[in-house]
Amino acid sequence: MSNPPPSPPSLQELRKEIDAIDEQVHRLLMARGDIIDRLIQVKKTQEVGSAFRPAREASMMRELVQRHRGILPLDTIEGIWRVIISTFTYVQAPFAVHADVSVGESAMRDSARFHFGFVVPYVSHFSAQAAVEAVAKSRGDLALVSAIASRTPWWNALEADGAPKIIARLPFLERADHPAALPVFLISRVADDAMVTEVQTWSVRVSGWNADVARAWRHSPRSSRSPTPPSTARPCWSRLPGTISKRSSSL
Repeated sequence: MSNPPPSPPSLQELRKEIDAIDEQVHRLLMARGDIIDRLIQVKKTQEVGSAFRPAREASMMRELVQRHRGILPLDTIEGIWRVIISTFTYVQAPFAVHADVSVGESAMRDSARFHFGFVVPYVSHFSAQAAVEAVAKSRGDLALVSAIASRTPWWNALEADGAPKIIARLPFLERADHPAALPVFLISRVADDAMVTEVQTWSVRVSGWNADVARAWRHSPRSSRSPTPPSTARPCWSRLPGTISKRSSSL
């Protein structure tokens, strides 16, 4: 006679397993905190702003997608990891997030909270220019500015050497049903060794607006140009064909 199949585990046994995993997760987070504390001493990152590593964060999120499996939604996993990464970055070097809410308070707040959690201070501004100016006056704060809508050429403030720059475009993992789907630029000062260029953005001044320039503008990718075409001699940001003038600047 064959042996009967083993009885399934009881609810109490399964809950004990869950409790054990929860304890392991907590202990691992505390261990991560201990490593960050040692990292601060080694890197001397008490200077605000030097803890940001946008390329490393993007790589971590992409690896997360490739590794993930099971019934837990990707949105949940991404949100958990964003809070972990941002909170430990904040512990290394405190910073605030300055958000341009002129494109919509709720969408921008959703983006800020999803990507940076509730520990990092959130400061709202009624224009992109004001958010960028606040970052320029800080030692390591971030600005969130819409990547698809703009009322003013805020990118002019990024042209000068030493000015804050566009360091990333969020969300790192774009998808139609993303809980924080608003495309935003992340603007800050980052250590030189932390900068990795995947896409380069330029500020371009167009003098003598004509049919050829308008045609190039119309056919350039929307993700690589300012949301509204400029009038004659108005600043814009884009990747237009042709020669970039000496007055144009990398952002």
